[in-house]
Amino acid sequence: MNSSLAGILQIVLLGDYIARVFMSPKHLRVEKGFYRVIGIDPEADQRWGTYARSMLAFSGVCVLFLYLLERIQSYLPYSNGEPAVPSFLAWNTAASFVTNTNWQNYSGESTMGYTVQMAGLAVQNFVSAAVGIVVVIALIRGFMRTKTDRLGNFWVDMTRVTIRVLLPISVIGGIILMASGVIDNFNLTHVITTLSGGQQTMVGGPVASQEVIKELGNNGGGFFNANSAHPFENPNGFSNWFEIFLLLVIPFALPRAFGKMVGDNRQGYLIVGVMAFLWLAAVGGISFFEWQHAGTALQAAGGAMEGKEVRYGIPGSSLFAGSTTVTSTGAVNSFHDSFTAFGGGIVLFDMMLGEVVPGGVGAGMYGMLMLAVVTVFIAGLMVGRTPEYLGKKIRPTEMKWASLYILCTPAAALIGAALALGFSVTQRSILNPGPHGLTEIVYAFTSMANNNGSAFAGLTTATGWYNLAGGVVMLIARFAPEIFVLALGGSLARQQHVPASAGTLETHKPLFAGLLIGVIIILVGLTYFPALALGPFAEGLH
Repeated sequence: MNSSLAGILQIVLLGDYIARVFMSPKHLRVEKGFYRVIGIDPEADQRWGTYARSMLAFSGVCVLFLYLLERIQSYLPYSNGEPAVPSFLAWNTAASFVTNTNWQNYSGESTMGYTVQMAGLAVQNFVSAAVGIVVVIALIRGFMRTKTDRLGNFWVDMTRVTIRVLLPISVIGGIILMASGVIDNFNLTHVITTLSGGQQTMVGGPVASQEVIKELGNNGGGFFNANSAHPFENPNGFSNWFEIFLLLVIPFALPRAFGKMVGDNRQGYLIVGVMAFLWLAAVGGISFFEWQHAGTALQAAGGAMEGKEVRYGIPGSSLFAGSTTVTSTGAVNSFHDSFTAFGGGIVLFDMMLGEVVPGGVGAGMYGMLMLAVVTVFIAGLMVGRTPEYLGKKIRPTEMKWASLYILCTPAAALIGAALALGFSVTQRSILNPGPHGLTEIVYAFTSMANNNGSAFAGLTTATGWYNLAGGVVMLIARFAPEIFVLALGGSLARQQHVPASAGTLETHKPLFAGLLIGVIIILVGLTYFPALALGPFAEGLH
């Protein structure tokens, strides 16, 4: 109970701090120096279109820079003897890390040298997380402002969230991880002699300093192929709990920041309540199915222990799996492919929810606000009046942007999965026939489209087609929704604030929370039910 209260207090304090960061008119000296270097006026707010173009230009340059870094890896210091990353894999990795997905078609310790890990991948872990946060801040300003076409300055927002939020927490968190046993060094690959007289290749590296932003920024890419199941990344029970805390803390703090910025803390409390309810339901459901003793093997093991670390067991693995798939983190301390049919189905369903419970840093919050807009629109239809949310009317224009947002991610995921199933070349990547093989493909593209990055390991995706198609899916499913979010923010900002009346739906009450949960689940059910029925449901009921 004390740890729960401490966690809530930290989320409240962090949420208040994030709100102050973006509402403060003051610029730090280091920030002013950076603005002079890149040549921008920090007082010049941008229209939503300019904000979106700045975001796309910045992200496009990041893709090119990371791709180039991977391709010249063999010439870089501390490359650890690794050759240049192949072109298709370099493309996929660049798109993956810039979109905050961190999908990995490679083994980290045998593909990426330390310079690429630090100067390339770790940098993108910071800035891709920052992009998600600033997009939701721009949307919140759309609710705050009236009769204007300005949503803030992308470059100022990016600088502030990186310097004032992500870097300080990462420094403290990195020290805590090192104290708990996570390694952080520049030792090159070396061979050791085992107790049995054999030889084993060991890889060191700056792990803790990247592990912290991997979790904090909901990135998920592992320094090692085993990800957070590797003892160098996640050595004990404390580090396991702390990494779960890191991946949840900002997504759960942003609703509090939202409430502070719009001047009504109750709005933030309702959203965080909905997020927490669905998160607990996901973790509880996974734990229930993984604890089932159906079958002789599971009875002997005391549960479904295949693919799970004995250090964490079913409770630690289920909590991590539920938390990493309801956020867009994608880090794993167990292999989801070996979960029971319904346990694996829940982690898949978590991502299909749109990564909103609590979702990725920023992405979860703006996804929840888009769904809240849809909910008030549906409620308005029920009572026959123009719907309003936080004093702004939800007109056809706003609903078009919200509808495009909702359709974009499922379309990218399902079209990608359909193409993978439609060609004989891609079908050869399926190692498990039947419903489980279908689930693996749907899981892969759902993970990529929702910027998660975790995978069902039974699917061979280290091929040219999957590298190329996966990169396209990740870019479309990341940036198209963010454009629609910014467009909605711009539309809302142009409106005049509407005073609440007797007919205004109270969006801070339990009734609205129930409606919002219903909309989230029904949208997922209608969109993905055929894939779920033919995959995990068919396998679990077999």
